Amino acid sequence: MDIAITRQVSRSIDNCELTFLQREPIDVARARQQHAQYEAALKDLGLAVLSLPEEPDLPDSVFVEDTALVLDECAIITRPGAASRRLETTSIAQVLAAFRELRHIQAPARVDGGDILQLGRCIYVGLTQRSDTNAMEQMQEMLAPLGYEVRAIRVSGCLHLKSAATEVARDVLLLNPAWVDQGVFEGVKIIEIDPSEPHAANALRLGDSAMYSAAFPRTRERLAGSGIHTVIVDADELAKAEGALTCCSLVFGI
Repeated sequence: MDIAITRQVSRSIDNCELTFLQREPIDVARARQQHAQYEAALKDLGLAVLSLPEEPDLPDSVFVEDTALVLDECAIITRPGAASRRLETTSIAQVLAAFRELRHIQAPARVDGGDILQLGRCIYVGLTQRSDTNAMEQMQEMLAPLGYEVRAIRVSGCLHLKSAATEVARDVLLLNPAWVDQGVFEGVKIIEIDPSEPHAANALRLGDSAMYSAAFPRTRERLAGSGIHTVIVDADELAKAEGALTCCSLVFGI
């Protein structure tokens, strides 16, 4: 069985960290409605959803992906790049301890889960304003004995690696070539986003389907043309907080 850990939208989300977007008001009630739709879609796809209560004083805490990398063998608790987000890892570590052996990224390293892309036994770590080579090296030391290869990858123009590239099927990446060099990915098929939709590269692969935002119809047509089955949800309110679909859950097998 696969499980998805989620967290309810914080009432303080208007105070979220922003790097590339201009701040605009976030309708908390609408964001919560969209998040509920997201959780319902996870359940419809057969996942057990462990929905955690909101953290009223942690504006970005709905974006649980940034707090951990969960592998079959262990879970790595991250050290988020924004200092305001580091308390988010405490409660996630407590939950994950029931499922996995925990390992921790140590200061002064910084890494957000949104900068970590796993493709089989290869793990790419995006070097961004939120993640650095120190964290990548710590991950390499932890994971090499388990048979994983950890590689650093340069990202520009967006918040996270998963803003620029996500896996939509086995060995198939959806990618924005303006933000990441597709040449660094080996042995995979690339589907480029429609250039008019620069934020369209984030999708959440769940088995034979990919959850995808309704905001990007042109790129969705490209996915359909490549045989990718998409489950469409609305996510534009959380997008105002620089959030995307992968950000809102930690998915792993139990």
